[in-house]
Amino acid sequence: MLIDTYDRVATDLRVSLTDRCNLRCTYCMPEEGLQWLAKPDLLTDEEIVRLVRLAVTRLGITEVRFTGGEPLLRPGLVGIVQECAALEPRPQLSLTTNGIGLERTAAALRDAGLDRVNVSLDTLRPEVFKTLTRRNRHHDVLAGLEAARDAGLTPVKVNSVLMPGLNEDEAPDLLAWAVAHDYELRFIEQMPLDAQHGWKRDGMITAGDILASLRTRFALTPEGETTRGSAPAERWLVDGGPHRVGVIASVTRPFCRACDRTRLTADGQVRTCLFAREETDLRGALRSGAPDEEIAAIWQRAMWGKKAGSGLDDPSFLQPDRPMSAIGG
Repeated sequence: MLIDTYDRVATDLRVSLTDRCNLRCTYCMPEEGLQWLAKPDLLTDEEIVRLVRLAVTRLGITEVRFTGGEPLLRPGLVGIVQECAALEPRPQLSLTTNGIGLERTAAALRDAGLDRVNVSLDTLRPEVFKTLTRRNRHHDVLAGLEAARDAGLTPVKVNSVLMPGLNEDEAPDLLAWAVAHDYELRFIEQMPLDAQHGWKRDGMITAGDILASLRTRFALTPEGETTRGSAPAERWLVDGGPHRVGVIASVTRPFCRACDRTRLTADGQVRTCLFAREETDLRGALRSGAPDEEIAAIWQRAMWGKKAGSGLDDPSFLQPDRPMSAIGG
């Protein structure tokens, strides 16, 4: 079991498969990209599967989310999913992706055992997409979403970040589009995860702003805390249901008290929080020949030291130096 001193138990594992990405989103990384991890520093496919197996069979993990960077860039992704789906007990398996390449891989991922996907899409306007991501790939994301839905990787969730002066007016249009295509839309407050340190608390689009915008067109009925559980998104029924919209308000409405997540970076470090400044090395133990019992104990000690909150409620918060692409969303 992965328990901390605040009696929170981690059952949800986020695994970053690569730090690389084929977009250059303005809220994530600079246009020229980043200094990528050297290949020897990355966990191998076998090492990833071993750590997931250990987490599921020894540490009580029931959900595994593969992230990046962009996880579809990982050559061995389908094989990793297939091996993790064969574990007993079987964890729920999901993937967070920008959707580029999903059109050609959705069916193979489903056949390997993937249960569902989260796809990032911040705008319905191709020109705004190009400005936000510095790439002309809007049509590829839409095609990937359709392929995921058709393959049965449902519910297909769409993650959107609203940025001042770019797409802040699109919340109602995005929700109408998501309802029409049977996607579940979730808005995410912009977080201080940009490698160029451009995030500013003042002027960010808050959960309150998003909800006010949505209510100009839709009636929203809150699902409530009981239904939410440990999920990061607060959810509302849209016009009485059955469609829902969620808001992940990491900055203005932190949900740390119910957090059930542990994170594994692409180079084999445990992070107790997306915003943690400390990491605990598992790769070294793996490659030195440590048995599963020793690696599990290292992981448990790391999680025992998890802090009460993310620190985002501190106005002086500064993002960690380590870029999000290596950590995983």
